[in-house]
Amino acid sequence: MHKFLDKNLKTPKRYTITAALPYANGHLHLGHLAGVYIPADIYSRYLKSKGRDVIYVCGSDEHGAAITLRAKKEGISPKEIVDTYHKANKEVFESLKIDFDVFDRTSSKNHHETASELFLELEKKGSFIKKETKQYYDTAQKQFLADRYITGECPKCSYDKAYGDQCEKCGSVLSPLELISPKSTLSGNSPELKNTTHWYLPLEKHEKWLSQWIENGELDNKKLHNPKEWRNQVIGQCKSWIDAGLKPRAITRDLDWGIPVPLKNSEGKVMYVWFDAPIGYISATKKWAEQNEKNWEDYWKKDDTKLVHFLAKDNIVFHTIIFPVILKELDGYILPNNVPANEFLNLEGQKLSTSRNWAVWGKDYLTDFPDMQDVLRYVLCSIAPESKDSDFTWEDFQARNNNELASIFGNFVNRTLVLTHKYFSGIVPQKNELSEIDKATIKLLNEIPNSISAFIEQYKFRDALSQAMKLARIGNKYLADTEPWKLIKTDEARVETILNIALQITASLSIVFEPFMPNTYKELNTMLNISNVKWSDAGNENLLANGHEISKAKILFKKIEDSQIKEQLDKLKLSTESI
Repeated sequence: MHKFLDKNLKTPKRYTITAALPYANGHLHLGHLAGVYIPADIYSRYLKSKGRDVIYVCGSDEHGAAITLRAKKEGISPKEIVDTYHKANKEVFESLKIDFDVFDRTSSKNHHETASELFLELEKKGSFIKKETKQYYDTAQKQFLADRYITGECPKCSYDKAYGDQCEKCGSVLSPLELISPKSTLSGNSPELKNTTHWYLPLEKHEKWLSQWIENGELDNKKLHNPKEWRNQVIGQCKSWIDAGLKPRAITRDLDWGIPVPLKNSEGKVMYVWFDAPIGYISATKKWAEQNEKNWEDYWKKDDTKLVHFLAKDNIVFHTIIFPVILKELDGYILPNNVPANEFLNLEGQKLSTSRNWAVWGKDYLTDFPDMQDVLRYVLCSIAPESKDSDFTWEDFQARNNNELASIFGNFVNRTLVLTHKYFSGIVPQKNELSEIDKATIKLLNEIPNSISAFIEQYKFRDALSQAMKLARIGNKYLADTEPWKLIKTDEARVETILNIALQITASLSIVFEPFMPNTYKELNTMLNISNVKWSDAGNENLLANGHEISKAKILFKKIEDSQIKEQLDKLKLSTESI
């Protein structure tokens, strides 16, 4: 495995982990969870298990035209929209044990104050330019149209429902003037162009250092990150933008919902959502720091802090070009060390589509599969779209649960604990003379946690999970090969050794699976009667002491029936037919 060492790259003293703020205008689906929140949570949990100083930051993105658009359609206020979806999404995160240290809101007073302060600081430094441009205007509604209020044909892929800021089919970032045959989503009319004034971030002035920083990991002759550790799609998308020539990017909009521009003669202007949303990471950190008696600046301004942004590929340029420009202009802030953006998750061979209701919603999964949160975390990590788009199918979901979690992991744990109770009254037996198979199995037990660590620290969560499951397979095979149930009447000392080793594997399984499946970790710890185990304990063949008493075995994973899968496929079919 590739390791990058540079005397200028310090070992981090603390970690700031951000997960892209979900828009509070709709429910979370499996694509959101697989692409952003589960991998970020795995990384955060792993680091905390290693005793690292970590803040895992997220919150609801509660501004922008997408929210006002939904409010207009439903005939309610934007505040009612964001209140509803902030609560609903937070409940899904909590149920799935996505363990943010802080989950804030960009509509909060603290965030408005932070964003306004930083806007004024940038304005004072001359970081913006102000210019008059033409913008689409709906004469029927008598208002300028924000990007999301305009749809038309995408100039890149010809999709006829592209938005003014982005095509959701091909992922291209657009401007309203690029759309072919634009229409107002408010009236359905063709809008006209009128003059308006806005503030812009002149990205073209930053091309040189951005290119050096992204492609070489260098800034001001310092090595800040290893570009070989960045994903190809991230480097590729950044290079494509820079090679095409960066252009000024508007950071204000004509809207009545958002953070008002804190300057004179700026009535009716608010900060563009992609200016204020990333600042939400900073304002949320401030809130957390105040509540936990920490210094928030340590997590954003110290060179020995590692900043990592988790997001999907449609948000790459905002976190690798636009937000870094803002951070660099604000003296003293660190830049991201990595941006492990994922590709997209498809559903049953088709692209997820909220407009067609072709999605599996987090809230529906939790209703239909209560107490199976870890199964979803496991499956979504197993198929995470780390380097290319991947596909979720209900059939594969069932197979991974039944054939891997239930038949391998669950079966091994159950047999180990049941046999320990049957033969030794639930007391951990001692290890006696070790055979070659014992030594080989212990060697693998010692090695696998380090392999998992290496993959997690390279943001290769699928490979890390595969290694964790490999340990369960090793345990399962060890019991099958040694067959203690055949030896108990003739060689009890041999059975003591076999079950001791099987129990040590079980204890390590609880630790290495904790970042991926936190509920399973707790259940295993309860069964093994252990607590406060950390990553450094994983792989220890003497973790459970001789004579330690364990509790009774419980079924970890239930098999999923064919009828349950058919119900989900029928539901998908009905949901699209009803539109």
